[in-house]
Amino acid sequence: MKYLWIFAFLITTLFLDCMEKPVDNPIIQNKPATYLALGDSYTIGEGVPENERYPNQAVDLLNAKDIQIQKPLIIARTGWTTDELGEGIKNANIAGNTYDWVTLLIGVNNQYRGRPIENYRAEFKTRLEQAITFAKGNPKRVVVLSIPDWGITPFATARGTDQAKVAREIDAYNAAKAEITKQLGAHYIDITDHYREVGAKPESVVADQLHPSGLIYRAWAEKLEKVIQSEMQSSEK
Repeated sequence: MKYLWIFAFLITTLFLDCMEKPVDNPIIQNKPATYLALGDSYTIGEGVPENERYPNQAVDLLNAKDIQIQKPLIIARTGWTTDELGEGIKNANIAGNTYDWVTLLIGVNNQYRGRPIENYRAEFKTRLEQAITFAKGNPKRVVVLSIPDWGITPFATARGTDQAKVAREIDAYNAAKAEITKQLGAHYIDITDHYREVGAKPESVVADQLHPSGLIYRAWAEKLEKVIQSEMQSSEK
């Protein structure tokens, strides 16, 4: 009986010890990263299926390379300006949430409505600061995309748009955006130059002749994929 009592005591002690120590769980440790995409029609993918939006395509590209990221949470709507995006974020009730990656593409509707550049500068900075907060305060986990030039599209041509004027204004907006992004330490991707080269082609637009096709979004997704891969490699060193 004496030995049985000792044996029982040892078994109980070992059991309690195991209960107190956290068990390594590879599923929890390697769970997919989270991703928040903020923007307007270019982020929600006006006119394309969900899987062809640039955030979704970027996730697919990364997952194919064993960089696991969850389906993106997209807060975006066609026509949104910087202030309207702010309202959209508020209404989404995500205050206090954090994400492993955040992208931000906003401003074309500010330009389209003729808003002054200084107004855009102030509101964009606020949106980027929000994005960094959502990224756990780490600006290196935030990627800003430049504003595409809608003035080169068939839609703009058909309505007699002053393309040179639109280009100048888009360039001014992007210069402000790039400057603020650099100041706050986030990543900046220029998609405007390439878009001006290919955005007017029939295969580059959807039915409205204004918004990009999945082919264009694929090019943006590939650039985003490279930034995320590079940042992850740098953080591992």
